[in-house]
Amino acid sequence: MGKPDVTLYDEDKIKEVYGVAPPQLIDIKAIQGDTSDCIPGVAGIGEKGAKDLIARFGNLDYIYENIDTIDVKKGVRQKLIDGKEMAYKSRMLGTIVKDVPIDKDISHYVKTVGDAEKAKRIMAKLELFSLMKKMDFSEDVKTEQADIKSVEYAEFDSLEKLYEHLKNKTVDFVYFNDISIYDGEKVYIVPSLMPDFREFMQNFFKDDTIKKRTHNAKAVFAELDEMGTDCHSIIFDTSLAAYLLNPDRKDYSLDRLLQEYNISAYECERECPVLKLTPVADVLAKEIEDKKQSALLNDIEIPLSKVLASMENIGFAVDKNAIQEYGIRLQKEIDELQKSIYSHVGYEFNINSPKQLAEALFEKLGLPAKKKTKSGYSTNADVLEELKIYHPVINEILEYRTVAKLKSTYCDGLIKVIDSDGRIHSSFNQTETRTGRISSTEPNLQNIPVRTQRGREFRKFFTAKDGYVLVDADYSQIELRVLAHVADDENMINAFKNNLDIHTSTASKVFNMPADFVTPDMRSKAKAVNFGIVYGIGAFSLSKDINVSVKEADKYIKEYLSHYSGIDRYLKNVVEQAKNDGYAKTMFGRIRKIPELTSSNHNLRAFGERVAKNMPIQGTAADIIKIAMIKVDERLKKEGLKARLILQVHDELIVEAPESEALQAAQILSEEMQNAVKLKVPLPADSGIGKTWYDAKK
Repeated sequence: MGKPDVTLYDEDKIKEVYGVAPPQLIDIKAIQGDTSDCIPGVAGIGEKGAKDLIARFGNLDYIYENIDTIDVKKGVRQKLIDGKEMAYKSRMLGTIVKDVPIDKDISHYVKTVGDAEKAKRIMAKLELFSLMKKMDFSEDVKTEQADIKSVEYAEFDSLEKLYEHLKNKTVDFVYFNDISIYDGEKVYIVPSLMPDFREFMQNFFKDDTIKKRTHNAKAVFAELDEMGTDCHSIIFDTSLAAYLLNPDRKDYSLDRLLQEYNISAYECERECPVLKLTPVADVLAKEIEDKKQSALLNDIEIPLSKVLASMENIGFAVDKNAIQEYGIRLQKEIDELQKSIYSHVGYEFNINSPKQLAEALFEKLGLPAKKKTKSGYSTNADVLEELKIYHPVINEILEYRTVAKLKSTYCDGLIKVIDSDGRIHSSFNQTETRTGRISSTEPNLQNIPVRTQRGREFRKFFTAKDGYVLVDADYSQIELRVLAHVADDENMINAFKNNLDIHTSTASKVFNMPADFVTPDMRSKAKAVNFGIVYGIGAFSLSKDINVSVKEADKYIKEYLSHYSGIDRYLKNVVEQAKNDGYAKTMFGRIRKIPELTSSNHNLRAFGERVAKNMPIQGTAADIIKIAMIKVDERLKKEGLKARLILQVHDELIVEAPESEALQAAQILSEEMQNAVKLKVPLPADSGIGKTWYDAKK
């Protein structure tokens, strides 16, 4: 009735329930285990068996000292022998530690005001910024270090003399309209309104003798690209360095990095961004070197930021009228589906409202409700898929949702972001994903739908400008090729070297039949296994993906790993390595920390193991496409072509080229992608040419 029911467990009560004295409960737990406290116990012996053993023999030590002679069944004896190590580990876990080295002076535990600054420093280091806000802590974290450096601002007679002064130096700079430069001794502020500003910028950024450190190099490259000025010798970028060191961060601003690293700032740093940059760069540069990530930063990430800046500025031409016309067609389909749904239900309602849709399906039509949420019965896609067999209206609702999303997200959404030049200028982010993949936002051009014919239609609206064509190439099964390489699996390497269809080859082995007898359904299932293995898939998830029993899915996985024994060995080793290191690593030294691997929660730990298997593969594939982008961009410029890279979508690159350069650009694109890195397997990348993305992709 809502009142607590308390039972006092004193010595007599414990004796009555368990048949032992209180200290012996630890030994019972050692054998029985306790899932709520993550105590494993001895496999195969439960509560009843554990109670009986301790009640009869007293304790764990006696049992194991006399394991060969105690009166127990043969099966129980064997379980105890097999589980000895786990039994003693479980007893240790179940025993309260009474010798912790703690301060025993009770007066030291009286609550005081506390040290807010020290607390803030700890919270900032742990990135607990939301907690700081809840505790009304300002984000202004004072450094423990007292040696605040004093820096003076310098004057200069002319920009020409300043440029001469900066030659052959390593400098830090921040460029926001004006440019602030720190040469290690003095700060120089160069206002953009100065008469010779553009000439100074060209000289300063083109000069290879001036080694430059900055924050967010991509923004600098983009600004200079619009000015028609090239930029050389950026040797460090604090935002990219911080990302490589910890890709889990959400904020890579200088202010946040100063807080997190508890870095001693410079005098007047709030008035001058470059004085925030310098101490952050000093700390991160050392850490990058210690973690052996200098090559990753300097050979991949910084050069890539220059390529991405150019891609953002160029943009992608679109046919606005064609998008609008397609939107009208989709709206007609939406209207027709809406009328048909209303006809099935018997009245009009808001199909987009989960509550109203649930009422229509489960109350009006009487369909079986599947899953309940706090706000009512669920009508998500999974639930509707299960209901398809009960009523034809379900297919129409799913179709309605698909078409409505295409209309709102892609027709209406794309039209809103078309710039005055008739092109869409997406932003490419280098510091967003944990695996190293580039992301695209405002809009996300990497998310243009391709799985359905309706979705593929959108590629027809992305076009080359007058007199130009699009050249498109993508890698074939790059993640499986990377897997074959890093796992050094002889069977998969040979399949790729012999240009076999890897999914048919896998199906042949998994189903134990000649390749010529592999059916499309078998190939499809083998494909799911191939790619599922890369993502650490289990039998349960695979069974849902390919619609077979868990037992059958488990058999497929075991057959796969039996044939590709190198991959089996690699997947086990990479998880163990990640557990030891605390992170997973790509071929090029990109890391991702995986704290979940040490979690006591089984689901979190399993997630960590999947990440440990997948991240080195997906991350290496991401690094390879980045290297390819840099090489393609460099070669197009080296050969004096007007063709330029304009889009990257996962493993696909698109170049916009004058019609007269199309074949040459296609050759360059394929060659540079195929030779981006040297693997034990080929990296094919066939190119296509067309006026639209749709035509070039076919």
